[in-house]
Amino acid sequence: MRIFILTLFIASGLCAPRVDASDRGFTSEIFKQWVDMRVGEGQPVYWYAVGIAYTFPEGQPVMRIEGIDAARLETTLSSDSDAHQISRKIFVYRDITTSAILREWQGKPLPPIAYPYQYITYSLRGKGVVTMVEQGAGARLQRIGPGTDITARQIGNTVAFSAPLFLDLPLPSGVRMQAFEHYDFFNQAAAPDIKHPYQISWLRFGDLPAGLGKGVLHMVSWRVDQYADLPPSIRSYLESEARLWLEPPRDLAEIRRLQQ
Repeated sequence: MRIFILTLFIASGLCAPRVDASDRGFTSEIFKQWVDMRVGEGQPVYWYAVGIAYTFPEGQPVMRIEGIDAARLETTLSSDSDAHQISRKIFVYRDITTSAILREWQGKPLPPIAYPYQYITYSLRGKGVVTMVEQGAGARLQRIGPGTDITARQIGNTVAFSAPLFLDLPLPSGVRMQAFEHYDFFNQAAAPDIKHPYQISWLRFGDLPAGLGKGVLHMVSWRVDQYADLPPSIRSYLESEARLWLEPPRDLAEIRRLQQ
């Protein structure tokens, strides 16, 4: 099940086309805007996400999904050209009508998608950014990258960061997980009167969970800087069933412990 949304919020690094990192629209100022948006300046930030899964080609909505990515900048390791993100994320499936948490689907378990940590580095190289990702533990520890597929575009007083992902990953069962995903991050910090200036639109085409076959998942996300400002629906779940995700990892030492 975790493979289904493995890459959400990585925004590069898995089976994507490799291109010269020098032509992706980045400058030192735009890189700073990327880092400030994605992970802040050292205090916890929370990306709240909601979306719907649809069957394909029917377009029938079958379940909702809700979750967070809790992140912070590891300031002791970061510099003007290298940023170290320490984060964790969790997503739950909800009933399309009642929004109740789904714990099974047609008799099959439907656990939340939960990652106790992710460690991501972003390095400015020329006019592009190189990413590296660490996740998993023990024999399942993964180091993914380098990825160079984030493109920055200035649109008036908005900076858009886009990343397509073409996924073709072997699974333990011997089959392959093949999917397409696309991320668009929007930094509108320079625009006036926007309550949530940091936003994401995410689209995925591939296998749905619980044996539902091919489908489309679309999610939108926005950043909040205080845990108390998250919607009550996700706070209630975190506080009762997923307390590890109340905040991001404290430091790299915590991540190294989780990797054991």
